[in-house]
Amino acid sequence: MIKILFVCHGNICRSPMAEFIFKDMLEKCRREKEFAVASSATSTEEIWNGIGNPVYPSAKAELTKHGISCKGKRAVQLKKSDYDKYDMFICMDERNIINTMRILGDDPDNKVRKLLQNRDVLDPWYSGRFDIAYNDIYKGCKNLLEELW
Repeated sequence: MIKILFVCHGNICRSPMAEFIFKDMLEKCRREKEFAVASSATSTEEIWNGIGNPVYPSAKAELTKHGISCKGKRAVQLKKSDYDKYDMFICMDERNIINTMRILGDDPDNKVRKLLQNRDVLDPWYSGRFDIAYNDIYKGCKNLLEELW
C-alpha cells in the first residue's frame, strides 16, 4: 500500500482538495485499496483546542461542482512522527516544503516534494480562484497517479 499525505498551510483549501481529488481518481480507476491518502497542515491556524476547521466553503463548493465530497474532513497538523507513516509528502508550494522540513527535521528517504514540479499551486485563499486551484491540483494528481501506475 502506498501512503500519501498532501500538505498545505492550513489544510482547509489546497491539501484537502488534493486529498479528495486523488481519492476520486483512485476510485474511478478501481485502485483505492492500493493507497492510503490523507492531508495535513504545516500550521495550527485552522485548529482550535485540538479541533480543526472544516474544509473552506469555497473549496468544498469547487469539489462539489465536480461531484467530489469532502464530508467530515477537518484540518489536522503535520507531525514529525508522520514521516514513518507515509511514503510521500506532496506539498502545494515551496513554502509548504520549507515548513514541512521544519516539522519533519530531515528527509533521508526523499519523500517530500511539490505536487507541480515546475511551479507552485497558488493559494486560492488569497486569490479567490478556487477553479484555478482545482485545475492545477487535478493536473498534479493525474500526473502523480500516472507516475505511480
